[in-house]
Amino acid sequence: MQGLPQPQAKKRTCLFVPPVSAPQAADRQARPPANRAFTLVELLVVIAIIAILAALLLPALTRGKASANRVKCASNQHQLGIAAQLYWEDHSGDCFRYLFGSTNYGQILWFGWLGPGSEGQRPFDITQGALYPYLRGRGVELCPSLQYWLSDFKLKATGAAYGYGYNLYLSASPNSAPIKANRVLRPTDTVLFGDAAQVNDFEAPASPSNPMLEEFYYLDVATNYTSRAYYPNAHFRHSQKANALFCDGHAAPEAMVPGSLDRRLPSQFVGSLRPAILQLP
Repeated sequence: MQGLPQPQAKKRTCLFVPPVSAPQAADRQARPPANRAFTLVELLVVIAIIAILAALLLPALTRGKASANRVKCASNQHQLGIAAQLYWEDHSGDCFRYLFGSTNYGQILWFGWLGPGSEGQRPFDITQGALYPYLRGRGVELCPSLQYWLSDFKLKATGAAYGYGYNLYLSASPNSAPIKANRVLRPTDTVLFGDAAQVNDFEAPASPSNPMLEEFYYLDVATNYTSRAYYPNAHFRHSQKANALFCDGHAAPEAMVPGSLDRRLPSQFVGSLRPAILQLP
């Protein structure tokens, strides 16, 4: 008698899973999720680092901007100097006047016609200036370091007019013969143009209790430093130096005469240039 067939044993597939070592397991547990956000502490550290870098870089950027403004100002003065020399050549060596006369209820000054009206509201026409035919436009008459937008700045015209002053000792009065350029015996030591401004405390909206800085258009000598009538007109706006253009065409920074600072608005550094570089012998 044949026996019943015996069932065959099923084959089993055994998957081999390699054991995980203890360091690998610990590494998997310590690994953060891929989308983990910054913690508040980490964010504050990043902000602090950025603030420190900004504090280190800002003074350098400020110095760089001041240096660029000083160079641009000197370039402006060079252009004015070239225009002045062309004027001398076209007018038989005559230096132009500071004031040419009055017309249309305003004044024709060396830089243009300034009309009547309240401070900051006067009409201005630059085309009437002595140097306009040689400059043919605007762009070199405003110093980038003269801060017209300050609350304590008082405009003369409806907008900024001129930021430089003319050496008044090169100008004859309207009824006198013009001063000849050949009277300048030391052109390398005689200023033609320079950074100019004045502290005004006598013309609204300025007052003794509210002195304001304003444009000024000539440079002269004043030595009565302690008098209430002392109103200097050189503006030392480039790191307490004033750019000055000399009659030979070179520009150089000039320091303020010691003791000449206008105390009405000391933060603006208005004072006097050396008499020796303004007056003619």
